[in-house]
This record gives sequence, structure tokens and C-alpha cells, in this order.
Amino acid sequence: MPESFVTGIDQQTQEQMCELLNARLADGIDLRLAVKQAHWNLRGRGYIGVHELLDEVSARLGEGTDMMAERVAMMGGLARGTSQVVAKQTDLEAYPVELTAIEDHVSALVERFKAYGESLRKAIDSAGEAGDEDSADLFTEVSRLVEKDTWFIGANAAD
Repeated sequence: MPESFVTGIDQQTQEQMCELLNARLADGIDLRLAVKQAHWNLRGRGYIGVHELLDEVSARLGEGTDMMAERVAMMGGLARGTSQVVAKQTDLEAYPVELTAIEDHVSALVERFKAYGESLRKAIDSAGEAGDEDSADLFTEVSRLVEKDTWFIGANAAD
């Protein structure tokens, strides 16, 4: 394992946190790809607004995954974010590639955002219990963004 630059946390805890961070990294990358899938293929009333929103959401997901990957590297671990690893490690349900209707994309994305949000909340608790408040705080920051984006996307659902 490469050198760690994190102090006050024993190596075993750092290794556990690297595993947890990599697990949520895989989910975040998978979700970002689902957002781009929707962005590229959605059709219907309100198209341009949702299309542009999804670009912004994708960028925020990228910021969150970048923070997780960098935290892994700080701990001397290796961030595992290739498409092959993500495909094997993600806990999210596969995104349906045949969708085109905005309402269908909104529903599919909200479902996955909620699942990701739930896994982030569990990660907050796990990191806190392990004594790694910095990773817990990172997961909290990402969770806040994910919840806000869940709302932004979900607000586009037809009544």
C-alpha cells in the first residue's frame, strides 16, 4: 500500500475506509453514467430544462466521486474507478438504456438517487463509528448534494 498522508487513524481503519470509499465511488460513477444516459436520450415536453439540469447534476456527481477518490489516495489506497470495476462493484440497479420519455427517466433516476443517498447515509454512520470523522464529513457533503439533486430531478415528474 502506498504511503498514507492521513494522521490519527490506524492503518486497519484507513484500509476499511478505502474499501467503503471505493464502494461508494463505484456507485457514484455508475449513477453519473446513468445521468448521462438520460441526458443523451430523453425526449418530451420540458426537454431543454431537464437536459441542462442533468449536465449540472453530472458535474456535481463528478465532484463527489473525485473527493472520494482523492480521500482514498490520501489514505495510501488506490481509487478503483474504471468502468470494469464499477460494473462489478456498483450496488445500483442497471439503468434501462431503452428509455426516452422524460417522465420515465425522471422516475428511473430518482429511484437510483434515493438508493445512492441511502448508501451514503450508511457510509456516514460507518465512517463515524470507525472514528474517521473526515470521511464521515465527506460522505455527508456528498449526501447533501445527492439529496438536493434528487429533489431537482424529481420536481420534473408529471403530476
